[in-house]
Amino acid sequence: MTLPRERPPFVAAECTQLVGWLDMQRAIVQWKCEGLSEEDAHRPVLPTSPLMTVAGVLSHLRWTEHCWFEVLFMGRSAAGNPQFDEEAEEDADMFADGVPTGRLLDDYERQCRASNEIIAAHSLDDVGKHPDFRSAQASLRWMVIHMVEETARHAGHLDTIRELLDGEKGYF
Repeated sequence: MTLPRERPPFVAAECTQLVGWLDMQRAIVQWKCEGLSEEDAHRPVLPTSPLMTVAGVLSHLRWTEHCWFEVLFMGRSAAGNPQFDEEAEEDADMFADGVPTGRLLDDYERQCRASNEIIAAHSLDDVGKHPDFRSAQASLRWMVIHMVEETARHAGHLDTIRELLDGEKGYF
């Protein structure tokens, strides 16, 4: 699922516009991975942030989509998501050593599709259902806007990482 790097229509329903902006940022994330070697995708370029790699960001974004839409909004199990593992090291969702970039991209795309299906099946005014997390009290609208912010922030990180790796740059 390669998403087009296109802004949503100027005039459309709110949900169409919000998901359009989110999908555009997701497409930029995918684009920043194109043509990158496995070695470079896993190579840290920031000495004080060794987990901030292309692979690490992809892993983080996948688990963050899962966190907000499946766990907090839908109230599903958090099992398997390192963000909820109390015994895991900090930022365990960014651990991607030895995981091929193709698999990380496939997992991310699959999670994005699941998130979009959840969004399409609910009202933006609906609130999360997980009883154990305060953040689940947020509306779906708030969660989608948060994911636009989160994904765009990390797309910016990927832009910088990619430029440091091989000089490739560009917004879209």
